[in-house]
Amino acid sequence: MFDPVIAPSGTLLGLLQRGRGDGTLHALAAPRAEALNALNHCVMNDPRHDWQVENRSLYYARLYLDLHGDLEALEHHLFRAEDHFDTEESRTGLSLAVLGHLASYGRDDALALLRRYAASGSNWTWALDELALRDDDAGLRSLAPRILARFPTTPEGDAELATALRGAFEPRPWRLWADDPREAVAVRVRAAQEQGSFDRWQQQLRPSGPRPGWSVQAVFEWAQDGLERGTTLHVPAARCLTAVAGPDDRAEIVEAGRSGPDGARSAALHYLAEARDPAVLDLIEAAAADPSESLSGAAVAAFERMCGDAAVDRARGWVHRPDALGASAAGVLATRGGPQDTQLVLGALREAVRSEGPDAPRLWTLVDGTGRLGIGCAAPVLRHVYRETASSHLRGRAARALAATDPSFPAGFAVECLWDCEETTREVAARHAETGDVRVADRLRRLAADPAEEAEVQTAVRRRIGPDAPAV
Repeated sequence: MFDPVIAPSGTLLGLLQRGRGDGTLHALAAPRAEALNALNHCVMNDPRHDWQVENRSLYYARLYLDLHGDLEALEHHLFRAEDHFDTEESRTGLSLAVLGHLASYGRDDALALLRRYAASGSNWTWALDELALRDDDAGLRSLAPRILARFPTTPEGDAELATALRGAFEPRPWRLWADDPREAVAVRVRAAQEQGSFDRWQQQLRPSGPRPGWSVQAVFEWAQDGLERGTTLHVPAARCLTAVAGPDDRAEIVEAGRSGPDGARSAALHYLAEARDPAVLDLIEAAAADPSESLSGAAVAAFERMCGDAAVDRARGWVHRPDALGASAAGVLATRGGPQDTQLVLGALREAVRSEGPDAPRLWTLVDGTGRLGIGCAAPVLRHVYRETASSHLRGRAARALAATDPSFPAGFAVECLWDCEETTREVAARHAETGDVRVADRLRRLAADPAEEAEVQTAVRRRIGPDAPAV
């Protein structure tokens, strides 16, 4: 999927794309047509950098309900001609997930669109999974002939049907169809179920690929051969070394970590890091400066897996390095450092934002570290990350860090977090939002009564408004 274009954070579109609580609040205050246009743009042009992890569907569905929005734009998006040749899940997945939530809220027009798309759309498996959670038995049974017609009654078609059934995220429709009173439907689905079970049994019996021999040198050769074939095997190779290496093999492994070929050297570094070998930190430092990206990356990854005081002490010396090892050292201090490391972590946080912007990957660990260490003077930087990042997960981490460092958080960002797209962020808000704001009391009650809300959020809410909680 291409990288989405994210509007500035101060615009209605930019707020909605980021999934911020202020997006909902601004949309409800804006002219309805403008708000619906921005909402439709987000749902039809998925704004998430990682669409498989970040949440937006419930957030957008709730806004459709609040705006009393129709679904004509989504219908056009789903059934346009492009659906026949652009079959990537990322094109329609968000729209289908939004329709699923709307169907759970009782929107019959959303349910009808899902049924229609499951019958004729290219991303029918996603639509069927949404229906499996929301539709009744009669609605699902009505889809069986259209779904099975996608697979010709040939050996190839039957194999494709078995693969589709085996890969279904929600099994309910298939189980329903296996007991369908229509013999043509039931017989074919049961045959596909049996074929899927047989295929899984064969996979368990069939070797998954080449395996290393039972010696240190054989493991190194296996790791190097994998690298030359384009497969990274140094982590499983390190596990194999744990099984086959003895005390007498240490010298050979250390030498491989110092001067072996890249695959073997990477495996040796990971093994020595797991074993906390006293020589490994010097070997990692040397490998991290190697021009080979695969080797230097493996060295940094090996360091990040290390525990213990020695790794933290070395991180204090590496944190000022301008390379990946320096960035990794800052992450180690953020994760495992002590109060004496606050200035180093704060400096790394500021430098990451200044040089790489509010979406830098290394910010995740650094933001967590500022909250863990309670670095109060980091609050201005955390507020900037909160406002500007396009990642709703990073924004949630910034919210948790602000809750630990910023006295203004309960009356500030915590209030808008009650409308955030991420349930973990809403949970933080439910625990910290200042109830003196009239919007907070009303929102807490609504979250407590919403059947679509996550259990963790509702638990946090009930601790604030339950019978034993202070009056809201």
